[in-house]
Amino acid sequence: MTRAGTLDLQHLGMQYRVPGRPQPLQVLDDISLSIRAGEFVSIVGTSGCGKSTLLRLIVGLENGTQGEIHIDGQRVVGTSLDRGIVFQEHRLFPWLTVEQNVAVGVLNAPEGKAAKQKAVREHIQLVGLAGFENAYPHQLSGGMSQRVAIARALVNRPEVLLLDEPFGALDMQTRAHLQQELERIWRAEGITAVLVTHDVEEAVYLGDRVVVMQPRPGRVKRIVDVPLLRSRDRQSPSFIAIKNDVLAEFGEAPQPSPAQPSRPVQFSDWQYAL
Repeated sequence: MTRAGTLDLQHLGMQYRVPGRPQPLQVLDDISLSIRAGEFVSIVGTSGCGKSTLLRLIVGLENGTQGEIHIDGQRVVGTSLDRGIVFQEHRLFPWLTVEQNVAVGVLNAPEGKAAKQKAVREHIQLVGLAGFENAYPHQLSGGMSQRVAIARALVNRPEVLLLDEPFGALDMQTRAHLQQELERIWRAEGITAVLVTHDVEEAVYLGDRVVVMQPRPGRVKRIVDVPLLRSRDRQSPSFIAIKNDVLAEFGEAPQPSPAQPSRPVQFSDWQYAL
């Protein structure tokens, strides 16, 4: 099992220089957040609130202009094997097999060849793709490709897993199934996870807490606890109450209780693109 890491964001800010603009554009402003080891935190917000930028800062792909990020008390400087990331697009190498794509994640790991091969096999099995080791990306569905991307991000056994809308491009049925699978994988690995998503239902289903961000510049507006047992029933009154609480931060109308629906359930009840 992976050793989960603590994550601390301390007064984090980010600015960009925009051509033709006299002042820099403040993308993130004074974001402070402490995430416990093994916790799953979801981050939601409207487009342009800096959610993806925040993940890129945590993984070390960009440098913040204010504040600091610490993992286990150590300041984050650049990328490291202690952080893995999964993007909305799986970004697999089309000329490599499933096994070879996952093995890319351990190229720079210090373990020997046998240990790396063992880790690759274990993580292909973990994501439910045993038997597809020699398949190429074009032979996989979108959901299977994202499983490969998750295995590649986890094969180093990082302390923190970052997920940037990993299921946003998938159909609703596949997305719901992979949310269940991600929960299973997270529990099996014992890892700390941070998910960025537009889908409030997804955020509540997976998160121990939901961080609501507001835009221009991006700030933490509110943090909502999700004190529900796993695995969660999306149609339970307690789940819907928390979901509606988060949606209210965006001016969304609440979803009626399943016990006393005010109208027939519509497709839009199950998908919220904020």
